[in-house]
Amino acid sequence: MLADSHTGAVRPFDPAAIDILWEVTTRIPLGGELVILSGYRTPATNRAVHGAGDSQHLRAAALDVQLSSARLASFAEAALTLARGGVGVYARRGFVHLDSGPVRRWEDAGSGTRRPARDRLSRIAEAWAAASGR
Repeated sequence: MLADSHTGAVRPFDPAAIDILWEVTTRIPLGGELVILSGYRTPATNRAVHGAGDSQHLRAAALDVQLSSARLASFAEAALTLARGGVGVYARRGFVHLDSGPVRRWEDAGSGTRRPARDRLSRIAEAWAAASGR
């Protein structure tokens, strides 16, 4: 489930990252299934989706969780309150990045340094479809 979305490569996932996700979801019930856009990434996949060169995804220590716009802010706030890792809020793209790395925070809104939402999510979807034979 947390394998590289392009190649299907797997790596043991950092339990601390999964614990962070679990703790956030106990504070902010989502009322349904979680949609994980990205877990572990190989270096090639990370480059293809324009991930950071030192991304926690490369260490199998990060999750990108897709959320409805109504739940995104409260989910992100709960994650930030934990202060247990990195939290990236991608409001324009509808997901929150959680990782078990150093405590830090960033957002996509207004930064001007991130790629447009449609472009990056399209690449992730294309990589997943290619890997799954769709």
